[in-house]
Amino acid sequence: MSTRSQITTHILDLGSGRPAAGVSVSLEQQTDTGWRELASATTDADGRILDAFPLKVDASTYRLTFDTQGYFQQQEKRCFYPSVTIAFCLDEADAHYHVPLLLNQWGYSTYRGS
Repeated sequence: MSTRSQITTHILDLGSGRPAAGVSVSLEQQTDTGWRELASATTDADGRILDAFPLKVDASTYRLTFDTQGYFQQQEKRCFYPSVTIAFCLDEADAHYHVPLLLNQWGYSTYRGS
């Protein structure tokens, strides 16, 4: 039996070419009254969060918020974006959703991973 969360993420620091370890990330679900936090976690040594979010979630709109400023401050580097928020629609209730973040001090990119 798998303990992998239905929503997972990882961060690659493109400036260093290494995984971004120690980044705080929160997962929220959109509700009729606003956003509700479901969980928060910190990326592991490989820049990943695989099992800290719910094992099962409903079809809905979610967002991940990454504390990029805290990550770069640990390295004594400035950054342009103090946080990165990625909102996405989960429409297949049984599918796995992997949301990677490619990051450097001055920008970022994302995509739906596998």
